[in-house]
This record gives sequence, C-alpha cells and structure tokens, in this order.
Amino acid sequence: MITVAVARGRILAEAAELFKRAGITTRSILPESRKLIQEFPEYGIKILIVRPTDVPAYVDYGAADCGIVGRDTLLEHSYELYEPLDLDIGRCKLVVAAPAGFSFNSSSVVRVATKYPKIASEHFAKKGLTAEIVKLNGSVELAPLVGLSEVIVDLSATGETLKKNNLDEIETIASVTARLIVNRVSMKVKSRKIKDFITKLKLARGMGERA
Repeated sequence: MITVAVARGRILAEAAELFKRAGITTRSILPESRKLIQEFPEYGIKILIVRPTDVPAYVDYGAADCGIVGRDTLLEHSYELYEPLDLDIGRCKLVVAAPAGFSFNSSSVVRVATKYPKIASEHFAKKGLTAEIVKLNGSVELAPLVGLSEVIVDLSATGETLKKNNLDEIETIASVTARLIVNRVSMKVKSRKIKDFITKLKLARGMGERA
C-alpha cells in the first residue's frame, strides 16, 4: 500500500470527494472522524489524518509516501519533496488585512500578527518595510482589534471572517490550493503505484473542473 497523509478540516472533506471521483470510495474519511489511520486495502491505500502543518514532515521523513496539504504550508516550510499535482481543492488566498483606514508608513516598523512568520517577513522585506512578527496559532483576526498588531497575514476564503471583525483586505500575497506532495525515495521505490495514484487524481480533478 501507499500511505497518504491528508490535512484535516476543509481539505480532508474536499479530498474525500476527489477520491470518490477517482474511484476510491472512502466514506469514513470525514472531518469529524476521530480515526487517524484508515486503511483501504482494496485500493492499496492507507490514509493518515493529521494537522495541516504536520503533513510535509510525515512525507519528508517517510512516514507517508504522499501528502495532501495547502500551498500555504509548503511556502512557510522548506522541504525537499516532489510536488507533482495541484489538486485545485481548498481554494483560498493568503492576504494582508488591517482595520479600515490603515496605511503603511515606510519610516516605521509595522507589527504583523500571523501563523506564517516566514512568508510575512519575506513579503514585507520585498516591499522595503521592516516588520515585527507576532507568531500566533489561532484567532489572528483578534490581534489588530486589541492592539497586539497593526496588520495580519492570514488565509481568507470568502472574506467574511475579515468583514465580521472589521478588517479590510489590503493585498493578496498568494493564491492557495491543496497540492499533492511525494517523498523522493517513495517515488523511486513505489513509482508505479504512486504514478497510478497521481493519474487517478488528475483525472478526478478534471471531472471536478467540468462539473
């Protein structure tokens, strides 16, 4: 079997639909499932359900042959992995947002709250701005409202969460979708099985685009 680490949450739900279109019936893979390892021997697949930020590590260290995770996680962390396929699921944007009326002052330091310190630092450095990064793991939208930061860098799917917290999207750093990643050794040792898996997902993605 090939082992696939899938990010829990929205990506997991959409990946289950993608698998279904690929002819891989995985009805037990649901966001509310508490079973973290699920085997489907009839399809030659074992699925690990893990935190999004952990998916690349599972694949990089060989605990999983493949992984499905958002591009944001791959941009934030550096791993030597193959990235053969954009699955076109989990679509959203990585944005800079701030309270209405905020504007950057090139002569001062901007304080940024984010789950993505590497991406944020690189983004503001390219703009010629000095950023003080406040690393948070959740409720990033709260930071500007209580004076912890001036702006945030976070994911936004519809923009509704930003609006509900009186924040305006200032700019988009990157478009984000879920990607299939593959361990380099696994690609050599299990080449036929992994390439077959990639082909099935590619066809399933095309079916989704036409739907």
